[in-house]
Amino acid sequence: MAETDPQRLAEAVRDAMWRNDRASQGMGMQVLAIGPGTATLQMSVQDRMLNGHDICHGGFVTTLADSAFAFACNAYNEVTVASGFDVNLVAAARLGDVLTATASEVHRAGRTGVYDIDVRNQRGERVAAFRGRSYTLKGRHVVDPSTLA
Repeated sequence: MAETDPQRLAEAVRDAMWRNDRASQGMGMQVLAIGPGTATLQMSVQDRMLNGHDICHGGFVTTLADSAFAFACNAYNEVTVASGFDVNLVAAARLGDVLTATASEVHRAGRTGVYDIDVRNQRGERVAAFRGRSYTLKGRHVVDPSTLA
């Protein structure tokens, strides 16, 4: 596994995670890009995502950001989970908006990491700023390393 290209590894992890990610699939998300410590996901705001103010419920925006966070922090093929996150909803998303969440690694050392996820609409306007904290379960892999050689 040590000789596996980091980009190839991230792509293999993306494929394995996506097969089992019923939440992201069920919300109509797509993984647009993946790399070591990075991920970009996209989702269109659907009618069933609107709250009583006729805007996208903040929980759906947060879930998009959380999914991008998950793909980014697991891209190294070590099972990594969220230990917490903060989210700031800075603008409303509306029916038909296409939201793109871009996750980038801020810091990763030992078992912990920090990731920033920027969520923007199709006009490039920021909808949310999300910061996730991760915890890696050492010795557990998303993809069996022996299949990567």
